[in-house]
Amino acid sequence: MRQKLYRIIFETDTKAGRLFDVVLLWLILISVTIVVIESIPEIGLLYVFEFHSIEWVFTILFTIEYALRIWSSPKPKRYIFSAWGFIDLFSILPTYLSLALPGYHYLLVVRIFRLLRVFRILKLVRFSQEALILVRAMKASSYKIGVFLFSVITTITLLGTLMYVIEGGSNGYTSIPQSIYWAIVTVTTVGYGDIVPLTVAGKILSSISMIIGYAIIAVPTGIITVELSRTSKIDLSCPSCKALNQSNAVYCSQCGKKIEP
Repeated sequence: MRQKLYRIIFETDTKAGRLFDVVLLWLILISVTIVVIESIPEIGLLYVFEFHSIEWVFTILFTIEYALRIWSSPKPKRYIFSAWGFIDLFSILPTYLSLALPGYHYLLVVRIFRLLRVFRILKLVRFSQEALILVRAMKASSYKIGVFLFSVITTITLLGTLMYVIEGGSNGYTSIPQSIYWAIVTVTTVGYGDIVPLTVAGKILSSISMIIGYAIIAVPTGIITVELSRTSKIDLSCPSCKALNQSNAVYCSQCGKKIEP
């Protein structure tokens, strides 16, 4: 029974498994939509009891799903302490936390916990092959992106320090952290305009920072794109000669035999 349930819940190679995923997808989408609608004051305050009742229905359903995943998993602890286990737990935890924090004084805290129900949207990634490819690509490029982010932080710190020296506190750059904030806003091309350089040297440095910002935006995009290209190309093995072929191959490039996907 546990093996059958595991195949239905965790895999999608059966009709029951696909049906389970489709039903769960719709439940997640409807639940997140209700959370978003509930945050609208004109609607949320008018139908408090209705939203509260619907939320408990979804919480009970997702709790049953979470319990079934633990029960049917061959290694329950591995699932519980995995990323998906934490996401599944966080999707039901806020509603139960609201029971432990009743009262007017804790209303704001309860509301913050209840907003964590939006974590349910992360459960959707589990059922999308394209999303899983993106996750694998980001994991593969994590080291390169980490090195890149360290370089960006170093550059921003240097630009902020230089601007602090050039402009000084009289022009709004009262400290190095304040100047680093300006550098982040400028390099990311956001440009709030709350702090602007007034000297010629400051404007030149600001122009250089803007140009650097455009170059910085392109780098992580290129890194992830390359990894996406590598991840999406799944090699197919020829059943006859065992040679590896590209994912879109119909016939083997070595022996010419037809490859079954």
